[in-house]
Amino acid sequence: MELIKTPIDGLVILRPRIFEDGRGHFFESYNKQVFAGFGLHHDFVQDNQSLSQKGILRGLHFQEPPHAQAKLVRVISGAVLDVAVDIRKNSPTYGKHFTIRLTGENKTIFFIPEGFAHGFLTLEDNTVFAYKCSNFYNKASEGCLLWNDPGLGIDWGLDSEPVLSEKDRQGKPFAGFNSLF
Repeated sequence: MELIKTPIDGLVILRPRIFEDGRGHFFESYNKQVFAGFGLHHDFVQDNQSLSQKGILRGLHFQEPPHAQAKLVRVISGAVLDVAVDIRKNSPTYGKHFTIRLTGENKTIFFIPEGFAHGFLTLEDNTVFAYKCSNFYNKASEGCLLWNDPGLGIDWGLDSEPVLSEKDRQGKPFAGFNSLF
């Protein structure tokens, strides 16, 4: 597995080694020993998976301390534009974001540590998105930043309005956000 650092400290791209033959392919999407060798010492306690059609936007979500979550995300089939926003107050990249295209074809894995808001836009129908979490979901600790906040300046590459949940429509603007990280 190859580890690629991003311009935002803590966000890491992982490219697994793919073994392909006439039967199909095989790869490790997670190996605790390999991740520990990269300095990623997280115990994942919950796996989540979603199915979405093209144009669905989910996020920008986070869990506040003490229920903060690191996430290990990937696309099983389809494609997303994945976005992580740094909400760590003492970080030099506070309020900055990083985007990456994750697809079932490229099999890229994205590690997002605690202290980030996360979201994604589905780029294809029948996209299956999977992620591991380092802490259990806690409704009282959930937070959501406004996905289209001009202060964040995220280019989602949209040519039409995305489909949003009510929670995501009610996300908080970053300017008035008081991060607990």
